[in-house]
Amino acid sequence: MSKFIDLSYEIYNGMPVYPGDLEVELSNDKIISRDGYCIHNLKMGMHVGTHLDLPAHMVEDIRNAADISLDSLCGQAKMIYADDKKLIKPEAEYQKLIEKNDIVIIYTGMAKEYGNKKYYKQHPLITEEMAEFLIEKEIKLLGFDMPSPDRSPFKIHQKLFENDIFILENLCNLEKLLGLKSFKLLVFPLKVRAEAAPCRVAAEI
Repeated sequence: MSKFIDLSYEIYNGMPVYPGDLEVELSNDKIISRDGYCIHNLKMGMHVGTHLDLPAHMVEDIRNAADISLDSLCGQAKMIYADDKKLIKPEAEYQKLIEKNDIVIIYTGMAKEYGNKKYYKQHPLITEEMAEFLIEKEIKLLGFDMPSPDRSPFKIHQKLFENDIFILENLCNLEKLLGLKSFKLLVFPLKVRAEAAPCRVAAEI
């Protein structure tokens, strides 16, 4: 019998955000003891916690998160282990592992630094060679347990987006998948008219 591993961060008031982004404000406006019912209000950016980046984030593209079919976000995922690397480059073993229309997930171990300066300033980088490899393989989605595949001027973002590869940032709990090379990934982004969307992500194993 299969089970689901939640790979997404909890959203809460004052949670970590990418440096310079809007802080998260989750407030409890109405409470049962006073108002007879409970209501929370949420103010946040679309790039908070576990989220999906679409091409419109950095290149000219009319699609937004509400336009994206769930079929294009769910499917067979392949795991790459890069927890000892500062630069993520193509390896010979990836050639047979990764196939067309795969979702590629990169485990770096950075989730343990989530919320710290190191998480945002010292995460591994995906090389242009690796991006080109993934493009040649025609994958549909790239995800990882770090805040970004690159740093300013974000050439890797742009290269992937120009080839219609979506990006899934800030995954967690990937250590629960250690030893697996393949599994089913389910990605459910908020159906919002924006260039990105917070997601609930799960691995089915």
